[in-house]
Amino acid sequence: MAVRADARRNRELIVTTALDLFAERGTAVSMEEIARAAGLGVGTLYRHFPDRQALVEDIALDALRRLMTFSETVTAEDRPHWQALRLVVEHCAGLPLALIKTLAPATTANPELARLERDLNALFERLAKGAQEEGTLRGDIPPGEVVGLLNVAVCRPGARADDYLTTVILDGLRR
Repeated sequence: MAVRADARRNRELIVTTALDLFAERGTAVSMEEIARAAGLGVGTLYRHFPDRQALVEDIALDALRRLMTFSETVTAEDRPHWQALRLVVEHCAGLPLALIKTLAPATTANPELARLERDLNALFERLAKGAQEEGTLRGDIPPGEVVGLLNVAVCRPGARADDYLTTVILDGLRR
Protein backbone atom coordinates (compact mmCIF):
# COMPACT_ATOMS: atom_id res chain seq x y z
CA MET A 1 0.00 0.00 0.00
CA ALA A 2 1.40 3.38 -1.00
CA VAL A 3 1.79 6.03 1.66
CA ARG A 4 0.08 9.30 0.86
CA ALA A 5 2.39 12.23 0.23
CA ASP A 6 0.96 14.27 3.13
CA ALA A 7 1.34 11.32 5.52
CA ARG A 8 4.96 10.86 4.40
CA ARG A 9 5.62 14.60 4.89
CA ASN A 10 4.06 14.50 8.36
CA ARG A 11 6.19 11.51 9.35
CA GLU A 12 9.36 13.23 8.11
CA LEU A 13 8.34 16.44 9.92
CA ILE A 14 7.81 14.55 13.17
CA VAL A 15 11.22 12.86 12.94
CA THR A 16 13.04 16.07 12.01
CA THR A 17 11.31 18.01 14.79
CA ALA A 18 12.02 15.28 17.35
CA LEU A 19 15.71 15.24 16.40
CA ASP A 20 15.91 19.04 16.71
CA LEU A 21 14.20 19.02 20.11
CA PHE A 22 16.29 16.10 21.41
CA ALA A 23 19.44 17.94 20.33
CA GLU A 24 18.27 21.19 21.91
CA ARG A 25 16.72 19.96 25.16
CA GLY A 26 17.72 16.33 25.65
CA THR A 27 15.77 13.14 25.42
CA ALA A 28 13.10 14.00 27.99
CA VAL A 29 11.02 15.95 25.45
CA SER A 30 7.41 14.76 25.51
CA MET A 31 5.45 13.48 22.53
CA GLU A 32 3.02 16.39 23.00
CA GLU A 33 5.88 18.90 22.76
CA ILE A 34 7.10 17.24 19.57
CA ALA A 35 3.63 17.38 18.00
CA ARG A 36 3.18 21.03 19.00
CA ALA A 37 6.61 22.05 17.66
CA ALA A 38 5.90 20.21 14.39
CA GLY A 39 2.60 22.09 14.06
CA LEU A 40 0.64 18.83 14.09
CA GLY A 41 -2.01 17.36 16.29
CA VAL A 42 -0.91 14.81 18.85
CA GLY A 43 -3.23 12.29 17.17
CA THR A 44 -1.24 12.63 13.94
CA LEU A 45 1.98 11.91 15.82
CA TYR A 46 0.50 8.84 17.53
CA ARG A 47 -0.86 7.50 14.20
CA HIS A 48 2.73 7.39 12.96
CA PHE A 49 4.40 6.41 16.23
CA PRO A 50 2.29 4.62 18.84
CA ASP A 51 4.73 5.58 21.60
CA ARG A 52 7.98 7.39 22.28
CA GLN A 53 10.03 4.20 21.95
CA ALA A 54 8.69 3.62 18.41
CA LEU A 55 9.76 7.15 17.43
CA VAL A 56 13.24 6.74 18.90
CA GLU A 57 13.67 3.32 17.27
CA ASP A 58 12.63 4.74 13.90
CA ILE A 59 15.23 7.50 14.21
CA ALA A 60 17.90 5.01 15.30
CA LEU A 61 17.11 2.51 12.54
CA ASP A 62 17.22 5.19 9.88
CA ALA A 63 20.55 6.58 11.09
CA LEU A 64 22.22 3.18 11.41
CA ARG A 65 20.90 1.99 8.04
CA ARG A 66 22.29 5.13 6.39
CA LEU A 67 25.63 4.66 8.15
CA MET A 68 25.80 1.00 7.09
CA THR A 69 25.00 1.86 3.46
CA PHE A 70 27.61 4.62 3.41
CA SER A 71 30.21 2.44 5.13
CA GLU A 72 29.67 -0.48 2.77
CA THR A 73 29.98 1.85 -0.23
CA VAL A 74 33.20 3.39 1.10
CA THR A 75 34.76 0.03 1.92
CA ALA A 76 33.79 -1.47 -1.45
CA GLU A 77 35.86 1.16 -3.24
CA ASP A 78 39.56 0.56 -3.73
CA ARG A 79 41.13 2.86 -1.16
CA PRO A 80 43.44 2.49 1.83
CA HIS A 81 41.74 1.31 5.02
CA TRP A 82 42.81 4.40 6.97
CA GLN A 83 41.20 6.69 4.39
CA ALA A 84 37.99 4.61 4.46
CA LEU A 85 37.98 4.73 8.26
CA ARG A 86 38.35 8.52 8.27
CA LEU A 87 35.56 8.93 5.71
CA VAL A 88 33.20 6.82 7.81
CA VAL A 89 34.11 8.79 10.96
CA GLU A 90 33.46 12.06 9.13
CA HIS A 91 30.09 10.74 7.94
CA CYS A 92 29.14 9.80 11.50
CA ALA A 93 29.28 13.45 12.55
CA GLY A 94 26.05 14.17 10.68
CA LEU A 95 24.07 11.37 12.33
CA PRO A 96 22.21 11.37 15.69
CA LEU A 97 24.55 8.76 17.18
CA ALA A 98 24.63 10.46 20.59
CA LEU A 99 20.86 10.03 20.83
CA ILE A 100 21.14 6.37 19.85
CA LYS A 101 23.86 5.73 22.46
CA THR A 102 21.87 7.59 25.13
CA LEU A 103 18.89 5.36 24.48
CA ALA A 104 20.91 2.19 23.77
CA PRO A 105 19.61 0.05 26.66
CA ALA A 106 16.02 0.63 25.54
CA THR A 107 16.70 0.10 21.84
CA THR A 108 18.80 -3.04 22.10
CA ALA A 109 15.59 -5.04 22.50
CA ASN A 110 14.97 -4.35 18.80
CA PRO A 111 16.73 -7.17 16.94
CA GLU A 112 17.41 -5.11 13.81
CA LEU A 113 19.02 -2.33 15.84
CA ALA A 114 21.16 -4.82 17.73
CA ARG A 115 22.21 -6.48 14.45
CA LEU A 116 23.06 -3.16 12.79
CA GLU A 117 25.15 -2.11 15.78
CA ARG A 118 27.04 -5.44 15.76
CA ASP A 119 27.56 -5.27 11.98
CA LEU A 120 28.82 -1.69 12.14
CA ASN A 121 31.21 -2.47 14.99
CA ALA A 122 32.51 -5.48 13.03
CA LEU A 123 32.99 -3.30 9.95
CA PHE A 124 34.91 -0.71 12.00
CA GLU A 125 37.06 -3.50 13.46
CA ARG A 126 37.87 -4.81 9.96
CA LEU A 127 38.83 -1.29 8.84
CA ALA A 128 41.03 -0.83 11.92
CA LYS A 129 42.71 -4.21 11.40
CA GLY A 130 43.27 -3.43 7.72
CA ALA A 131 44.75 -0.04 8.55
CA GLN A 132 47.07 -1.69 11.09
CA GLU A 133 48.18 -4.20 8.46
CA GLU A 134 48.83 -1.30 6.05
CA GLY A 135 50.91 0.39 8.72
CA THR A 136 48.68 3.50 8.80
CA LEU A 137 47.10 2.87 12.22
CA ARG A 138 48.97 2.13 15.43
CA GLY A 139 49.40 -1.59 15.91
CA ASP A 140 49.58 -1.52 19.71
CA ILE A 141 45.84 -0.96 20.18
CA PRO A 142 43.51 -3.91 19.56
CA PRO A 143 40.94 -3.21 16.79
CA GLY A 144 38.05 -3.57 19.27
CA GLU A 145 39.59 -0.85 21.43
CA VAL A 146 39.97 1.37 18.35
CA VAL A 147 36.21 0.98 17.80
CA GLY A 148 35.63 2.05 21.41
CA LEU A 149 37.78 5.15 20.96
CA LEU A 150 35.97 6.05 17.74
CA ASN A 151 32.63 5.62 19.52
CA VAL A 152 33.79 8.15 22.11
CA ALA A 153 34.61 10.56 19.29
CA VAL A 154 31.42 10.29 17.24
CA CYS A 155 28.71 9.16 19.67
CA ARG A 156 28.43 12.34 21.73
CA PRO A 157 26.37 15.51 21.43
CA GLY A 158 27.88 18.03 19.06
CA ALA A 159 30.41 15.61 17.57
CA ARG A 160 32.00 16.88 14.37
CA ALA A 161 34.72 15.43 12.20
CA ASP A 162 36.91 18.48 12.79
CA ASP A 163 36.33 19.09 16.51
CA TYR A 164 39.15 18.83 19.02
CA LEU A 165 38.27 15.46 20.52
CA THR A 166 37.79 13.71 17.17
CA THR A 167 40.97 15.28 15.80
CA VAL A 168 43.04 14.25 18.84
CA ILE A 169 41.70 10.68 18.78
CA LEU A 170 42.35 10.27 15.05
CA ASP A 171 45.80 11.87 15.30
CA GLY A 172 46.61 9.56 18.23
CA LEU A 173 45.57 6.48 16.24
CA ARG A 174 47.44 7.44 13.08
CA ARG A 175 50.85 5.94 12.57
